[in-house]
Amino acid sequence: MADTTAEETTGAVTGDVRTLLRLEGLTLFAGMTLLYGFWGGPWWVYAALFLAPDLSFLGHLAGPKVGAIAYNAAHSYIVPMALMTAGFGFAPPLVVAIAMIWLAHIGFDRALGYGLKYSVGFGFTHLGRIGKTARTGKV
Repeated sequence: MADTTAEETTGAVTGDVRTLLRLEGLTLFAGMTLLYGFWGGPWWVYAALFLAPDLSFLGHLAGPKVGAIAYNAAHSYIVPMALMTAGFGFAPPLVVAIAMIWLAHIGFDRALGYGLKYSVGFGFTHLGRIGKTARTGKV
C-alpha cells in the first residue's frame, strides 16, 4: 500500500496552466500597484517595502525545509489578504497599503516564475524549477 502521508517534493504545473498562473501573477502585480497609486499611498513606502518579503530567503540559512516554510509564509496570499480585509474595515490606511505592496510583490514573483517552494531545495517551486536546478536538472 502506498504511503499517503509522504510529502510531494517536486510536483509543478506545466504548459498552459503554468502560463495562466504567471499571467495571474502579472495581473496581481499590476492591479495592486495601480490600486496603491489610486489609494494615494506614498511611493517611497512602496519602494521601501516592495522587496521586504524576500527577507524570508534568510530562512534557507537554517536549511531547505525551514527556508521553504519561511519563503512560503511570506509569499502566500493568506496573510496579506487578511491584512487587506482587516485594513478596509478596522485598521489604519497604512495596513491596507502594506497589504497592497505585499500582494504586488507576490504577483511580481509569480509572474517571473518564482512559485511556492518545496522543501527539497530553493529551486523547486510549484511553478517549476528555477535557477541552477532548472538549467542542469540536478538537485
